[in-house]
Amino acid sequence: MSNKHDARLQETDHVTAQWQTEIEVVHGIGLHARPSVIFTRLAKSFPCTIEIEVNGSSVWLNGKSIVKVMGAKIRKGSVLKIRADGIRAAEAIAALKELVEHNFDEGKIHGRNV
Repeated sequence: MSNKHDARLQETDHVTAQWQTEIEVVHGIGLHARPSVIFTRLAKSFPCTIEIEVNGSSVWLNGKSIVKVMGAKIRKGSVLKIRADGIRAAEAIAALKELVEHNFDEGKIHGRNV
């Protein structure tokens, strides 16, 4: 999993290409309600499609659906594949990856530095 933090280009068109990254959830509880809301809210801010796969299940869920994300029961140690397709897909992948890496910005909310 040495490349899990690397988003990679899957097509040649940089603006509308499909991008994908893989990342492990390090948040102590995982994607409970609040992190799921933050994740889907950020995903919805991009005009591209965003899907997630959990622990290599081969089932791609709508990353903009709070019901789907919470229903996936993503826990600490879960490995997420996040893929985006369309306009601003690369930007979406980078933003979502950063959000997961920074524990869904919970430190900012509680006034702590993470």
